[in-house]
Amino acid sequence: MQHGKTKSRRTEILECSAKLFREKGYQATSMRDIAKAVGIQGASLYNHIQGKQDLLEELLMFIANLFTKEMDEINKSSLPPVDKIKRLIGLHVRYTAEHTDAISIIASEWVHLEEPTLSKYLGLRASYEKKFEKIISNCIKEGDFEKVNPKIALFSILSTLRWLYSWYSNQKNINAVELEQQMIHCLLTGLIKR
Repeated sequence: MQHGKTKSRRTEILECSAKLFREKGYQATSMRDIAKAVGIQGASLYNHIQGKQDLLEELLMFIANLFTKEMDEINKSSLPPVDKIKRLIGLHVRYTAEHTDAISIIASEWVHLEEPTLSKYLGLRASYEKKFEKIISNCIKEGDFEKVNPKIALFSILSTLRWLYSWYSNQKNINAVELEQQMIHCLLTGLIKR
């Protein structure tokens, strides 16, 4: 999605839709709501989009593709597994800060996707989680992590990161860099003083 003066009408529609989907939910958001938020007539909205499902698909696939691309780059790198995990946590924090509204809809609104996009989206998500879990397993093998169940570790990390948007959007005095450092510390090092 574009930013600043180069923002297209479609990008504006997508951003307003993400905000409305977050605030009201996908089902409760009408095309009239979206048109009003963008500041155009309802009929004019169809000059830019096919419908509400079109917007949900584009938003969710945009986020899924961002994460997939970054995961592939991190996986291909020669970084040690623990540094790959730190990069992945940083990735989630950065995208939460940059695309808060779009990130918010991955937690629950994906259930409204229709086929064939639903299967594609779920496939990308499953692949991402499998790769993340493998990196966690490698951290355990190399002795960087305690011998924990990788599935539980993955659930713990991703659950926290997927719902980060709901807390972060209300924070005024925490910048993304500080948040990234603190999240890495809390999720990987823990809170018990050693």
